[in-house]
Amino acid sequence: MKSCVQHLIGSYSTTPREPCAPRKKHLGGRDLGTDTVSELTQRTDRPLRPAPDHQEIVADPELLTASSAAGGDPWRHDESLGRFPREQTAERIADRGSALLATCRSVASKYAQKMASDAAGDLRISLGSDHVATVEVVRPPENYLDVDLVRALADQVEALEADTSCRAIVLCSAGKHFCAGARLTTDATNIPTTGINPLYLEAERLFTGAIPIVACVQGSAIGAGLGLALAADFRVASPETRFAASFARLGFHHGFGLSATLPHVIGSQRALDMLYTGRRVHGPEALEIGLCDRLVPAESLRDEATALAHEITSSAPLAVRAIRRTMRAGLVEEFRRATRIESEAQSVLKETDDYREGVTAAAERREPRFLGR
Repeated sequence: MKSCVQHLIGSYSTTPREPCAPRKKHLGGRDLGTDTVSELTQRTDRPLRPAPDHQEIVADPELLTASSAAGGDPWRHDESLGRFPREQTAERIADRGSALLATCRSVASKYAQKMASDAAGDLRISLGSDHVATVEVVRPPENYLDVDLVRALADQVEALEADTSCRAIVLCSAGKHFCAGARLTTDATNIPTTGINPLYLEAERLFTGAIPIVACVQGSAIGAGLGLALAADFRVASPETRFAASFARLGFHHGFGLSATLPHVIGSQRALDMLYTGRRVHGPEALEIGLCDRLVPAESLRDEATALAHEITSSAPLAVRAIRRTMRAGLVEEFRRATRIESEAQSVLKETDDYREGVTAAAERREPRFLGR
């Protein structure tokens, strides 16, 4: 309190006033009574500075000058500064704001780079003399997807495409499952309110490349994991493999372009069956309906996927690249349209009670109780 009063009295001088009328309010348990400016000053052990003939405003000496030399206007134009002090003050504040904004952007950029680096660390890449590259997702056991991981995956696929020695890619995952999808939360913070989900924008890049991809699918390929498997040209599975588009069981709309890719592979009616019911399709049925292209024992999955990639590399590489671009051109356009519509539907459904109930029930491993609201 003492230092505050000293600062105020030392910075602003005024003509002493008449004693204030007694007040009943208390400060710190003490009756303020008839305290005056003079009495307050005495309690600071410093006498009241005599007030000059003019009102003195103390501020930054570079910005303000004594008002007595300018007829009492503390904001006068100072010829030594070459501009109005008030304007200079505003410019300095703006400069500091710009510097703060630049700092914030720098921090955000470094954080994004770290996330991208972490996601790239979740991938193992190898390219052998046999012209087959292996891209392995290393987030076991579920290998959940997010924007950073899909972006890093697309970056690696594009880098391999730029390498003329790469003729085919085997896409696989470490651990028990190929991919259990994208992690959903009841507050839906990772789902954009407007626009296309950035995860789908990155996933689109997996469809536009020229290198054929063989997916080695073990365990589960659910939700976005199913979408990732369908980004490949071929899928090798085992009898224990499970494919599912379980979005409706979560009170949610499917995504990852499944509106285009799933009927493209298994037909419209079978796609509707999977999307409406959210049921699991196991390896034998997946082979029957065309959802997978090879069915082998689980321990032979990698070998069979690599063998299929080798068959592809035996063909002329330039012809294979041209064929993939031709065969994928229409699907890429359908994928773009589908993800736009899917994102709009997701932004609406994520606000519903059914969505929250679906995600909660899945986390608690129980049947959901949907109310249609």
